[in-house]
Amino acid sequence: MAVKVGLVGTGTVGGGCIDILLAHKDDFKRHYGIDVELARVCSLDAAEAEAHGVGHLFTNDFNEVINDPDIDIVVELIGGTTFAKTVVLGALAAGKNVVTANKALMASSGQEVMDAAEAAGKEIAFEASVGGGIPIIDPLKHSLIANEIETVMGIVNGTTNYMLTRMADDGMDYDEALKEAQAQGFAEANPSADVDGFDAAAKIAILASIAFNSRVTMDDVYTDGITAITPVDLEAARDMGYVVKLLAIAHRRPEGIDVRVHPTMIPEGHQLATVNGVMNAIYVVGDAVGETMFFGAGAGSGPAASAVMGDVLEVARHVQQGIGPIVGCTCTDDLAIIPMDELRSKYYIRFSVADRPGVLAAMTAAFANHGVSVHSVVQRGKGKSGVVDVVYVTHTAQEKAIRAVMDEIAALNDVLHGEPSLIRVEE
Repeated sequence: MAVKVGLVGTGTVGGGCIDILLAHKDDFKRHYGIDVELARVCSLDAAEAEAHGVGHLFTNDFNEVINDPDIDIVVELIGGTTFAKTVVLGALAAGKNVVTANKALMASSGQEVMDAAEAAGKEIAFEASVGGGIPIIDPLKHSLIANEIETVMGIVNGTTNYMLTRMADDGMDYDEALKEAQAQGFAEANPSADVDGFDAAAKIAILASIAFNSRVTMDDVYTDGITAITPVDLEAARDMGYVVKLLAIAHRRPEGIDVRVHPTMIPEGHQLATVNGVMNAIYVVGDAVGETMFFGAGAGSGPAASAVMGDVLEVARHVQQGIGPIVGCTCTDDLAIIPMDELRSKYYIRFSVADRPGVLAAMTAAFANHGVSVHSVVQRGKGKSGVVDVVYVTHTAQEKAIRAVMDEIAALNDVLHGEPSLIRVEE
């Protein structure tokens, strides 16, 4: 008997799922013994379903999908945390298994969704919520569970990685790189979710929850984007043997979970340093396995649909075999989230300042006033219109002290021109 699937959302990823299912339905049955049938598709636009040859399955009412007694799996691909949440919780309450690619929902309401799945005795699968086509959630839930995971760190936003690559390789400034990313279709007209780091924050919240068996929500993640980064910063990093990436970082510490998203300098020899363009990579360290890295396309119709359909087929296999959920919520611990103020790191800070006597001395005094040891201070470039870039690199310091230094310098009369650029160093 075929396992019947109802699809809610027929956009880029939903269309990719329809194409995969229609193209490989017979292969799935022949190779794996999994008989999957697309029973209903729901969206606001019938033309999308018709374009993929399934217009006869179309409805614009999601209730016809989640309440259809013949449907075993509901696939939610509309995104967001409002209407999509209604669909997911409604499908679980109606006794359906659910597959979703919704990172925002799982990062903000994951506990509620997992509890609803447990109450219904159904599966919730969300591999495509992080890393596009890269398998990472399933390995963390299965292949690596013999380990205590120490670190999950990655490049999980292709838009910002593309922009930083173009800025580093071709000297583009931020605005030029953003315009090109938008023209290429990598960045939205409103790019805030990407360039301000919110997309990456949702993804690392999900990964940290699974890796450390403790609930992490998007609100727990300190987030800083790439809008203040300039080619000057990338050139300075290169001179010091580093590469700048927007990293999503989660470490297990004795005192709790250190989780954050921000521009980061990593050594040129680190595995993540050569991940360029729109590609994603996730680096995982376990106490037994050591270092591992998962690399691939982080977005797009094909990669995301690949991850969604992988979940669909695995859940369908369980339905056919009469198996209940194999791995439910694993957040059995309640680890503290370490406040960002307590972070200890090395720091790169670039100030655009007035090029006049006494400014450098006053700035350097601010570091001394807050106990921050300076490794080096360099003036980069020649002063233009009376403004010059001054770059400080610190020894290991506490975030709270660095912020106090920056506040003190900001309070100096007529010194700063524009926002400083702060980049943390991850060795």
